[in-house]
Amino acid sequence: MPALRTALLQSSGELGDVAANLKILDEAAGRAAAAGAGLLLAPELFLTGYAIGADMARLAEPADGPSARAVAALAVRHGLAIGYGYPERNAERHGVLHNSALLVGADGSLLANYRKTHLYGDFEHQWFTPGEDGVVQAEIDGITVGLMICYDVEFPENVRAQALAGTDLLLVPTALMHPAEVVAESVVPVRAFENQLYIAYANRTGPEGAFEFVGLSTLAGPDGTARTRAGRGEDLVLGDVDPAFLAVSREENPYLRDRRPGLYGSLV
Repeated sequence: MPALRTALLQSSGELGDVAANLKILDEAAGRAAAAGAGLLLAPELFLTGYAIGADMARLAEPADGPSARAVAALAVRHGLAIGYGYPERNAERHGVLHNSALLVGADGSLLANYRKTHLYGDFEHQWFTPGEDGVVQAEIDGITVGLMICYDVEFPENVRAQALAGTDLLLVPTALMHPAEVVAESVVPVRAFENQLYIAYANRTGPEGAFEFVGLSTLAGPDGTARTRAGRGEDLVLGDVDPAFLAVSREENPYLRDRRPGLYGSLV
């Protein structure tokens, strides 16, 4: 099975301007595809911006809304899968919003929609309702892909659930803020190592309202190393998710085989 070249878009886009952010995504998808990528991941709430206050409700869309259809068209035109964060309006529960991530296939199909399960801070609790599905997966070129958002990956039980469900590549659109750089620099590579999977972690960057996003987008491998890492500014970085290397790493690393679940009852 060939490696899946994965591109991470590090950008905060244009605050509150969905049309402008779709153009940024289009341009990034073109660059990623030209570099041989089969997957592009954009940050948390990329379509709208993060610190948009009351505009969150105004700009939220259902999972199959007009922006999803626009991204699907981009995916088909450039021939690669695209994952991105957006505020989702729950089509079945009036007035309920979710901090969500959508994964669209290279053929334009909606592969998976994930609602952030662990909300961070007063801002997110003010606007969003947490999701209830901890493991959401899809398949891209034979690789099992899981979805999380930002704070979710900081809970070890969360990532372990993905590993036990067979996830090979965990996509994490994120909005990591200063002074939590340790998450991108250390926590994400450790999560990849202890769970024997790849983690693609795409962050926002720069000041936005009361927040300062730190960049440092990372593709971490199952050996605990950063296969690619962005700096602090706007960037597009690429790295390979190699199923052959993952298989060898899983054979050599006994963490999942040596678990004793009977001892862990206190975790739930």
